[in-house]
Amino acid sequence: MSKQFAKSGFVLSVVFSMKGIEMRYQVSGKQIDIGNALQQHVKSEIDEVVSKYAERPTDAIVVFSKSGHEFVCEATVHLSTGLTAQARSHDNEIYASFDGCAAKMEKQLRRYKRRLKDHHAARTTPVELSSASSYILVSEHENEESEPENLQPIIIAEVETTIPKLSVGEAVMQMEISGKNFFVFKNDTNKLVSIVYNRDDGNIGWIEPK
Repeated sequence: MSKQFAKSGFVLSVVFSMKGIEMRYQVSGKQIDIGNALQQHVKSEIDEVVSKYAERPTDAIVVFSKSGHEFVCEATVHLSTGLTAQARSHDNEIYASFDGCAAKMEKQLRRYKRRLKDHHAARTTPVELSSASSYILVSEHENEESEPENLQPIIIAEVETTIPKLSVGEAVMQMEISGKNFFVFKNDTNKLVSIVYNRDDGNIGWIEPK
């Protein structure tokens, strides 16, 4: 086991063996002091969750921040097959924000326990990823009373991202274990960029070019 500790705003990383598998942790706080007790709590709780429901997790990233008077916890666990589990929670207490986040992730993984294990057994190579760009546009909500001068969006940020090549079933599973309302992927059958999403009627929608 190796450890690296740092002060507020920097990363605390831990590498430890979970059932013979090396698991990497990164726990960081944005202008928040992250002590050893909280770090150990994060490690033990995520260890318990992923060991029950996921095969061969490779690393976990947990970020704490403040939003007003509340603490916000965002957790991401990467699996060896390329799928990713994500959850987010907030609370007045920092420990409670993490516990809520861990509970959400456990609920998402529990639903797909069998399929995650089958996915690990069936997929011999990691998910193929394609590079892409994600853009943040200026919101027009600030001036709802006035009509926009034009429909040309104003880009305020560009972020590098990836698009995984998955089956439709894998994409639905990835969407739900990451807690998202939609998911963009490349269909591994026809290589077309597609979208699955949660419909208002409770069903799953699937959009694909012809």
